[in-house]
Amino acid sequence: MKKIHEFKDKKVLVLGLGKSGTSAAKILHELGAQVTVNDAADMSAPELEALGIKVVTGSHPIELIEEAELLVKNPGIRYDNVIVERAQARQIPIYTDIELAYLISEAPMIALTGTNGKTTTTTLVAQILNESGHLARLAGNIGFPASSVASEAKADETVVIETSSFQLMGTVRFHPHIAVITNIYSTHLDYHGSQENYEAAKWNIQKNMTAMDFLILNFNQEKMRQDYAKKTNATVVPISTEQVVNGAYLQDGKLYFKGEFIINKVDLSLPGDHNVENALLAIATTKLSGAKNEAIKHVLSTFKGVRHRLQFMGVVQGRLAYNDTEATNILATKKALTGFDHSKLWVFVGGLDRGNEFDELEDSLKDIKGLIISGETTNKFVALAEKMNIPYHVTENVVTGLNEIFYQTEIGDTLLLSPACASWDQYKNAEQRGDLFIEAFEKLKEN
Repeated sequence: MKKIHEFKDKKVLVLGLGKSGTSAAKILHELGAQVTVNDAADMSAPELEALGIKVVTGSHPIELIEEAELLVKNPGIRYDNVIVERAQARQIPIYTDIELAYLISEAPMIALTGTNGKTTTTTLVAQILNESGHLARLAGNIGFPASSVASEAKADETVVIETSSFQLMGTVRFHPHIAVITNIYSTHLDYHGSQENYEAAKWNIQKNMTAMDFLILNFNQEKMRQDYAKKTNATVVPISTEQVVNGAYLQDGKLYFKGEFIINKVDLSLPGDHNVENALLAIATTKLSGAKNEAIKHVLSTFKGVRHRLQFMGVVQGRLAYNDTEATNILATKKALTGFDHSKLWVFVGGLDRGNEFDELEDSLKDIKGLIISGETTNKFVALAEKMNIPYHVTENVVTGLNEIFYQTEIGDTLLLSPACASWDQYKNAEQRGDLFIEAFEKLKEN
């Protein structure tokens, strides 16, 4: 960790006692800052208090920000929070953990963002680099506090960091050598207020980059080709499954990087057209980082996926199962459905009712073997299934659905949990939904 001096004796308020907040507080304390941590939840932090860090929980006393010179906030805390609004009014700098991570990191950074595909691509990049003998550490929105990872990384390692729009809003000097934008769609508008604000937050990933740095863009999207590529100072490296580009591309069933063959599409381990895009993004990133083709091919052909994102769970009595619980919107489910033989596919759908219909799924659901439907959106999916003459089974939840439908399936069939809905009608989060689905599948294995 760089022993920087800019925080010495500075009064810093850390807002949020999650993993990132706790990590940031410890590092700032070590760097000589006068740290106070605040969380609205009534909780304790004995580890921080033992270091002499002031901890205030149970509310957001406005006087805390009146004494501060810097605010480091949890990315999930909105900018209309009373403390954050007061910090803005007083023109107090507001950081998130990735800004702190950048300032202290001895290791260079590769940063990835986008609407879909971030976690899979980030994980692929780190695994390929490690397979090539380049030491890489995962960090950021993928579950490892960025500042904590950066504090441990050595100069000969690489920090591969997944960044969210929430984190990128708080960037000032954040400057990765390689940045990736997987794609941009509409989401998180409740947080950002508009699509324009959401995209502006994502675009912050490259704002400090120069022509010596590389920005990898998905040229399958017109916005990337016609807009983003023309307004950055970075050297743009495109990827595409639709045309030959001066980067990574798909042509005649083969994946290339700048004319060099890397791997056949049929050898990719993950199904779906979107995973071809993810593979191309990973190829471009790792080739720019000096990865070996053998390492790239090995990882792309053996990678079993990130937990809860088109995760291959195994085979029971000739039936294959995939857990894609993180497909919490229509677009994610549409992408997942591109990777399977519909004549043998059973799809688990349904969840929180956000008021939308599901007619957009019609083309993607053609010829599937059946739907297993649960959750608040049951009636909507039943109506869709009847309209399309798709066999369906209504059940209480994904676990009962798996147990009830399994023995109606045949050898060679695939069971896919890809709900197209959020999980909060029945579960704490999408991960809990996926965990219960995995657990139910494992019990089938045992039996």
